[in-house]
Amino acid sequence: MTRAISDWAYGVSRVAVMTGAGISTDSGIPDYRGPDGVWTRDPAAAEVFTYPHFMAERAVRVRFWRRYLHHAAWHAEPNVAHRALAELECSDLAVRIVTQNIDGLHQKAGNTARKVLELHGSMRTVVCTRCRVRTPAAETLARVAEGTDDPACTSCGGILKLGVVMFGERLDPGILDHAQRIAVASQLLLVVGSSLRVEPAASLCAVAVDAGARLVIVNRDPTPYDYLAVNVVREPIGTALPRIVAALAGVTASPPTLGP
Repeated sequence: MTRAISDWAYGVSRVAVMTGAGISTDSGIPDYRGPDGVWTRDPAAAEVFTYPHFMAERAVRVRFWRRYLHHAAWHAEPNVAHRALAELECSDLAVRIVTQNIDGLHQKAGNTARKVLELHGSMRTVVCTRCRVRTPAAETLARVAEGTDDPACTSCGGILKLGVVMFGERLDPGILDHAQRIAVASQLLLVVGSSLRVEPAASLCAVAVDAGARLVIVNRDPTPYDYLAVNVVREPIGTALPRIVAALAGVTASPPTLGP
């Protein structure tokens, strides 16, 4: 389904953008369910990201920290799609980003931190599962690099984990409520690079549409929410998103104000 951008961009002043792993693949960070995705190449890797296994088995934690020590995201740079969304924030539109990603590339591209809601947390922090103290992930990873294969909290000795939502963990209710309020307030929900198969994040599409917003999906593969969208774009994200952003800023630009 392809419609002219002007058909659904006209009159929009409040835009919510929900991003998934697909927006960061051009930055060298593999997605999860694509042809070359993390789970596709190694289905057993999901165990490392499952909270009950992580908490119960030292061997799983050792594998987890080894994997994240050399994760591509630590050295990744924002790509053209991230930069396009940073430019969109500089337009006359009210823009909020709700991301399923944990890589921090939206902020690195120039989006204001308070306007980026990280649904699944951030890999830039580490949290103690016992005392809940948060510390920079770099500190823990330095310990792993020096040979500590299952680092414990330096304050209480509890198990440390990245400050991200693992499989088997509930999304923070406050963060989910914030995301739903952003969706309800939007006139356009632009979904970029998400399979929309992870709930409750994916349900934000229905929340926005039920509140009267237009839904546009930019993703390589079909999603369960395509039927709700006024437009589905299958082009590469790095090609489609800059064009969409430019058109949004142009179509919705306010006419010049004349003097009294």
